[in-house]
Amino acid sequence: MHRPTRFEDHRYLGDKRHQIVYDLDADDAETEAKVAEVMAAEAFLAFAPDTLAEARNRGYHPRRSAWRGDTV
Repeated sequence: MHRPTRFEDHRYLGDKRHQIVYDLDADDAETEAKVAEVMAAEAFLAFAPDTLAEARNRGYHPRRSAWRGDTV
């Protein structure tokens, strides 16, 4: 997936509307469409450190494609 501008150095992108985190390294069209929707709505958030664990600490839940082997 092509990473959105301002997120070239981040792997995870949070959707503030639904408390879901997307893995920008996912290689599927559905995730790409969802990320484009989040960016258009300007309802996004980056995490520091850029990990699923930090996303969970902030109340975000990973989308299924983010579960492909990463430990949380």
